[in-house]
Amino acid sequence: MGYSELIKNFERIRDYMREFYVYGFKSREEYSAKSARSYDNERRRIESWLGGYMAFRQNAAGKNVFLSVDSRSIPRNPLHKAFKARSFTSKDITLHFYILDILAEGNALSFREIADRINDEYLSHFSGAFSLDESTIRKKLKEYESLGLLQSEKSGREVLYRRTGREKFPLESWADALEFYAEEDPVGVIGSYLLDKLEDPPDSFRFKHHYILHALDSDILCQLLEAIGQRRSVELTVRNLRSGFDYRRTVCPLKIYISTQTGRQYLLGYYYRGRRMAFFRLDAIKKAVPGSEDLDYNIHMEHQSGFARHLWGVSTGAGYRLDHLEMTVHFGPGEAHIPRRLEREKRHGSVEMLDGHTCRFTADVYDASEMLPWLRTFIGRIVELKCSDQSVTDTFREDLRRMRAMYGGDGDAVQ
Repeated sequence: MGYSELIKNFERIRDYMREFYVYGFKSREEYSAKSARSYDNERRRIESWLGGYMAFRQNAAGKNVFLSVDSRSIPRNPLHKAFKARSFTSKDITLHFYILDILAEGNALSFREIADRINDEYLSHFSGAFSLDESTIRKKLKEYESLGLLQSEKSGREVLYRRTGREKFPLESWADALEFYAEEDPVGVIGSYLLDKLEDPPDSFRFKHHYILHALDSDILCQLLEAIGQRRSVELTVRNLRSGFDYRRTVCPLKIYISTQTGRQYLLGYYYRGRRMAFFRLDAIKKAVPGSEDLDYNIHMEHQSGFARHLWGVSTGAGYRLDHLEMTVHFGPGEAHIPRRLEREKRHGSVEMLDGHTCRFTADVYDASEMLPWLRTFIGRIVELKCSDQSVTDTFREDLRRMRAMYGGDGDAVQ
């Protein structure tokens, strides 16, 4: 049975796990940092978390315990269980928000002033037995000072506490986060500029899907985000990618959409002249000139919310007509991941269980042809596919016929 007691000093557990199960492979006799009794207590605690992943080897020096893990057979890192055993209390959480809120304005207060404000401005509004004694508050202030969240200064005979200024968090401490931000965020160029200020920038990440070309649109994206934040209209100069000619559109920018398949970026805005929603590819926008504040911004956002409920990608089809699509999928024993995947990836569609091994996906979207790449991933399990746009089902079946011609096979598996 696992230990129910949470641990306060996580560093001690980390030391034991490193010494015995990760790096050292030490025997009990070789570990002299703590007493044998302490060793036995912590060993039993750790075994309650990792019992299924432990093995041992007996030799002349004694019994050596170590982790034995096959990454192909475990869905989660078992060492995470140690972190989840860390203790915290309702007082820890309460004090965290009270102290940081009291010192949010940058003022410096003594322990007595902080304790009085906690009681007068916070706890006095609640009934019940919950209370915070002065010793607990004092220890929390000391702890946050050691963590760098607070700093103290002497004023006569008193010690004053204030929230740590930015100088306590040098740029180097954010280096890894900056590196990740620089490569993954749509305006990661900002992170790239900050990384240039470091003498020894990190080299920690590699990305399977790395959409580097869209960094060229960062300046346009920044201008659009600024206009969205200020609720301003913008005049766009857009290049028609087919004809090569430029045209202008004045819109109220509302949302930025980014494809997880290609990394391509789009602006969704309310097109004033056409009185409709419209998408613009950011790599086609040459210029975005901010205009005046749009007093109807909230109305446009409400329109956008209803409009987005029928989007699959960024295509609005012909005349904003909705396509109705139904796909019936059969899954066998041990394939419960199929309906879970449908539920996870349905976007604005719905999933209905017909029986223990059959479910139906339904969606009403502006352009069902956008769904074809996703629908193809269920080939072999689709028993029926229907769409109000006949060209969608025709294209799907033609794809199947071409596959059969290429790889062999007969029959049509989809009705």
